Amino acid sequence: MFVDEAKVYVKGGDGGNGMIAFRRELYVPLGGPAGGDGGKGGDVVFIVEEGLRTLVDFRYKKHYKAPKGENGRPKNQHGANAEDLIVKVPPGTVVYDDDTGELIADLVTHGQRAVIAKGGKGGRGNVRFATAKNPAPHIAEKGEPGQERYIRLELKLLADVGLVGYPSVGKSTLISVVSAAKPKIASYHFTTLSPNLGVVDVGDFRSFVMADLPGLIEGAHEGVGLGHQFLRHVERTRLILHVIDMSGSEGRDPYQDYLTINHELRQYNEKLSLRPQIVVANKMDLPQAEENLRLFKEKVGEDVIVLPISAATREGIQQLIYTVADMLETIPETPLEDEIEAEERRIYKAEAPAQEFTIRRENEMFVVESDKLEKMVNRTDFSHDDAAERFAFILRKMGVDQALRDQGAKDGDTVRIGDLVFDFID
Repeated sequence: MFVDEAKVYVKGGDGGNGMIAFRRELYVPLGGPAGGDGGKGGDVVFIVEEGLRTLVDFRYKKHYKAPKGENGRPKNQHGANAEDLIVKVPPGTVVYDDDTGELIADLVTHGQRAVIAKGGKGGRGNVRFATAKNPAPHIAEKGEPGQERYIRLELKLLADVGLVGYPSVGKSTLISVVSAAKPKIASYHFTTLSPNLGVVDVGDFRSFVMADLPGLIEGAHEGVGLGHQFLRHVERTRLILHVIDMSGSEGRDPYQDYLTINHELRQYNEKLSLRPQIVVANKMDLPQAEENLRLFKEKVGEDVIVLPISAATREGIQQLIYTVADMLETIPETPLEDEIEAEERRIYKAEAPAQEFTIRRENEMFVVESDKLEKMVNRTDFSHDDAAERFAFILRKMGVDQALRDQGAKDGDTVRIGDLVFDFID
């Protein structure tokens, strides 16, 4: 089964909790704090595996969660960091954040790695919070939650040559003749519902990979027919073989087919119009093919390479293979950064630090919004008085108390920061 798109949930492991502990040893009175830090949660890491060809595994498993870091231990021992969760993907996998559309990773070469969801940091143990004023603190942080997100995976086949053209022009027959690929072939449209890859042995110690892709129709760039399911695979190819039924056996004009398919490629991605292309005039063994070929060459001009063949009788096949191999030697590997659309590029500029928090009214409640404070809420164990006092001190230091007063907060008013709800005390 060929699957070239999937949506899954990934979550990095939570960090381990820091520990509250004290030295309890003979002849060591007032031993002081000895709680260790928690370990880091595991990352979700995607690695390219050369032998994979589809995203079918992601159809049956939709959730990937990395393990949690170990909690801190007594005697100032750190909890162990969790192992990363390794997920293998085929070459050509592109990973997007499903909510924002942001490009996360473009995975191409064997062994290439990308962290898709980061594990959370481990919480600090109470030995980290000892001060001259409080040498034996009952304070320890909880582990930071791991990053979680829904991601969209797209597979763009990595092939040197891509076959494009209308349905039933002979693409599947051609790849079956020049390689060991065994595509399904029949005399009706859209016989090919998924891409087929074949390795073409030129015979002089050269070879290349050819992709037989589902047929295009007018409107494909807008998703008509197999639309984007097909077009995304063309982006990776270095050379396009534009297969045309030169006999017009389907009742279409070969030159109009040529214009329509190139229009669809250009509308989907302007860069595809600049990709080197050879027109393969197929079905030359049928009536009208010779006359149509003569008219076609007059219309496209001498700049367009046109090679007449018959995939059915194998006429012209050897010349086609040698011509393709020779052209590939002159075409550089397409830089990956060129495959990333301009809108996906990001330029980061230094900016003035944003205000650390904002306050708004929600009916009778004051809501403090701050990423920093919400993270602290999640990592603070309010069951210990020392931890609660430390959090209150940080609020005063950041100016949250004064800002609440300026907004009209009085004794007993309700304040919410993330999941923490408490009464304001002036």
